[in-house]
Amino acid sequence: MTEITRRKLIAFGATTVSMLMAAPGLAASLPKKRELKRDLKLHNIHTGESFSGTYWANGHYVPGAMAELRHVLRDYRTNTQHQIDPGLMDLLVALRAHMQSHEAFEVISGYRSPATNDMLCETTSGVARHSFHPQGKAIDIRLPGRDLRKLRDAALKMKRGGVGYYHDSDFIHVDTGPIRHW
Repeated sequence: MTEITRRKLIAFGATTVSMLMAAPGLAASLPKKRELKRDLKLHNIHTGESFSGTYWANGHYVPGAMAELRHVLRDYRTNTQHQIDPGLMDLLVALRAHMQSHEAFEVISGYRSPATNDMLCETTSGVARHSFHPQGKAIDIRLPGRDLRKLRDAALKMKRGGVGYYHDSDFIHVDTGPIRHW
C-alpha cells in the first residue's frame, strides 16, 4: 500500500500546476457545449417580408428555412431568386451575437440578378461590377439600435470576408468573398 505523505501530496500538486501552466491552450481545447441550432432574423425593407427562425439544426442546414431565406433575399426588382451562401447566414448570426442584439437585421440588398447589378453599376455610385450579390454571397444591412460604425468594426474584426461601410446610405455590406474592406 502506498503511503500518501505531505511531501508526496505537495509534489503531486506542484507537478499538476506546472503541467497546466505549460499548456495554457488546454482550456481552449476542451469540448464546448454542442451547438444545436442557429437562428436568424431578417427584415427586407423593400418588400416588407421577414424571416425569423432556425435555418441550421443538429449539424445541418434546414432546407425549408433556406428556401424562405432565398425568397426574402430575392432581387425585388426582377423577383428572381438565387441560392444564398449558407456561410453568409452564419456570418450574420456571428455578427448579431457579437453586437449582443436580438433585433432583426434590416436588409437593404441581398441577391441581385446580373441585370440588376449592371443597371445599378450604370446608375448608382459604389456598386461593384463584379459584386458578390449576383452570386448570393453578399448582403447590405443595418442593425436597429446599433451604431453603424460599431457594426462595421465588428464585421472587420471577424475577418470572414469583405466589409463595406456606406455611412451616407446608412448600411454596411458584408460578403463571404476574400477579406478586404472599403
